[in-house]
Order: sequence, then C-alpha cells, then structure tokens
Amino acid sequence: WENAVGSGALADVLKEYGYIVASSDIVDRGYPGTIIQDFLKLNDEFTWKGDILTNPPYKYAKEFVEHSLELIEIGKQVIMLLKIQFLEGKDRRKFFENYPPKYVYVNSSRQTCYLNGDMSKKLSSASCYCWFIWEKGFKGEPIIRWI
Repeated sequence: WENAVGSGALADVLKEYGYIVASSDIVDRGYPGTIIQDFLKLNDEFTWKGDILTNPPYKYAKEFVEHSLELIEIGKQVIMLLKIQFLEGKDRRKFFENYPPKYVYVNSSRQTCYLNGDMSKKLSSASCYCWFIWEKGFKGEPIIRWI
C-alpha cells in the first residue's frame, strides 16, 4: 500500500517489479486508481494484510509510521523514505525504544527530490535520505546498511 502516493513515482516502480499496489492520498494528485482519504484518520479497527511503503509528508512522518504499524499484521513491514534526521529527538528516542526499525538503509549519495513530483521544481539535494524498515513485532537492535 502506497498511502501517500502523490503522482505515483514509488507505486510505478513497485508495479514494474511485479507488486500489486494499492494507492491512496489525502488529495487527488492525478495518479490513476488513487483512493482519496486521510490516512491518519483511518480507523484502527481496519487491518491491512500487506506491507506499507511510502514517502510520507515529513511533518507527519512519525504519525504515519505509528499509524501504519497499528494497521498492519504482525510480521508485515512499514517502509518509509525519510531524512536521516528522523533519528534525532527526545520524543523520537522514546518512539524508537518502543518501535525499533529492523533496518535503516542510508543513501550514500544525496538524492534529488522534486516538490510533489514536479520535475520543474527541483529541491536542494543537501539532505541525506534513508529507507527505514519496521517489521511489526520486531524487538532488537536496528541493522544499518548503506546503498
């Protein structure tokens, strides 16, 4: 499930690799088949049977991770593209103690990002991005790798 699908950049890559992708977003950004919904307002009683992978709005990144972990089954994964700074902060430290990621894949090169997927609106590449992978039920120390 790509729950902040935007223009579909991640969803399209997943589909190219043969994954079946459900897509949703808070507003219609033109990606075909997108369900328009506020992910953070989905009822906790709903259980998603698959994995969740997205590049969430960074302002709500922690909330996206927490809510994703609430909605999936034990053993399923939440995969988020986030800035490395997501590791910082006292509140996040408590969060990580309760929900340690299983893996953190650090991009060894800076990534080019575009505002809402618009290639004419290139953002600075001064930030380091990582793929954070949580597996519901995992308790242990994260493994850090570089890509």
